[in-house]
Amino acid sequence: MTKEELEILIDELIALPYETEWVEFKKSNYNPQLIGEYISALSNSAGMENKEYAYLVFGVENETHYLKGTTFEPKKKKIGNQELENWLATLLNPRIDFRIFEFNKHDKRIVLFQIDPTKDTPVSFKGEAFIRIGSYKKKLKDHPERERKIWQKTKRIIFESDFALRNISADVVLKLINYPAVFRLLNEPLPPNRNAILKKLKEEKLIINRLDKYHITNLGALLFANNLNDFEALARKAVRVIIYDRKNKLKTIKEQTGSKGYATGFKGLIDYINDKLPSNEEIDKALRKEVKVYPELAIRELVANAIIHQDFTISGVSPMIEIFSNRIEITNPGKPLIDTKRFIDHSPESRNEKLAGLMRRMGFCEERGSGIDKVIIQVEIFQLPAPEFIEGDNFTRVIIYSPKTLRQMSKPDRIRACYQHCCLKYVSGENMSNQSLRQRLGIDDKNYPMVSRIIKDSIDNGLIKEYDNARMYIPFWAG
Repeated sequence: MTKEELEILIDELIALPYETEWVEFKKSNYNPQLIGEYISALSNSAGMENKEYAYLVFGVENETHYLKGTTFEPKKKKIGNQELENWLATLLNPRIDFRIFEFNKHDKRIVLFQIDPTKDTPVSFKGEAFIRIGSYKKKLKDHPERERKIWQKTKRIIFESDFALRNISADVVLKLINYPAVFRLLNEPLPPNRNAILKKLKEEKLIINRLDKYHITNLGALLFANNLNDFEALARKAVRVIIYDRKNKLKTIKEQTGSKGYATGFKGLIDYINDKLPSNEEIDKALRKEVKVYPELAIRELVANAIIHQDFTISGVSPMIEIFSNRIEITNPGKPLIDTKRFIDHSPESRNEKLAGLMRRMGFCEERGSGIDKVIIQVEIFQLPAPEFIEGDNFTRVIIYSPKTLRQMSKPDRIRACYQHCCLKYVSGENMSNQSLRQRLGIDDKNYPMVSRIIKDSIDNGLIKEYDNARMYIPFWAG
């Protein structure tokens, strides 16, 4: 942190109530043993309170929060032959991170320990764990109810609410964030003055205002950055589009990585993808026109889903669209939160609710629970093979295939088409029949035995079942 950032932080800490369990002020009393115990206590308390950090501050009077200054110089302090910082770190278990900052404020020397919170294991010092009760440090074992909460609690930082950039001026905010796009996409008029603009950005949780400085949240940067490269931690989250020469990855024709925020760059991204997709020429009433092989609405929905449902905790990866001669693969980091077989009927669960909610409000994707249904409907209208939903160790992938004849479809292709058609019928208040599946697959009525085999294979695979012995069929999870 810069000196200016540290001074702002001290002002924020001083303004806190006097009994804050994740902050401790001391004028002196820098006994190494006590410092270790306070790091344990503050880390455990910050974990319970879901705080980003805990703080141990020397040079501030605990009772009044007045700046007094300190003579403590931790970087020069040694325990035997070990530097204090290393000595403390080796005696903490688990070995949480902490950082020491030394600076002057109003000619008063300040020493600040910034301490990471525990996650789900109590932090001990020399084998003893501590906790804060009000403004007092206590042994954790004497407060079993709090120890139990720490063991049971898995700290979950909401990624969208974390900060992409801290302690900047209003002018820098308006330079880095495409604020006109915020109002345009939310269908609201652009306010006439800067204060009203900033107020709206704060209301939408795109920025946070602290004292006279602003923090841009990950939500604000991811959606509305003029350039994601201005945010070091988010630069690798930009969407990638890769175009291959044939059906494999041996030869890449072009690779493009976006730089705009997801919201500001979404239309351009979809236009770019659709421009690279194959099309067929049709003659309609003596007029020639190009018709895309893949439904644009489906591509739009699946790209939006990949953005919304990605796992931001996986570093170095981002949503990716790969275009082959016979298919499109859309991949996002993170395992799906629900079974891929239930994508059609199940209300989606998102890791990133704020991001999902705002993108839905801006019309980038369908309302909750209807997006994949729309994709399957479009695929059936375009008479394409059923899309494939794949769960990997740390990714989710959707594959949309180019047209195939029934003869070209594999057995898994046919079973998948049968199951998805059955799901779609069910969520539409209908049941699948041999006739409806014939229509879906473009099979002549005289070839109904062929469809009967596909239905039997789907039943044998446990994906569909007969309904009420009436030669009607419903998904395995229905009824």
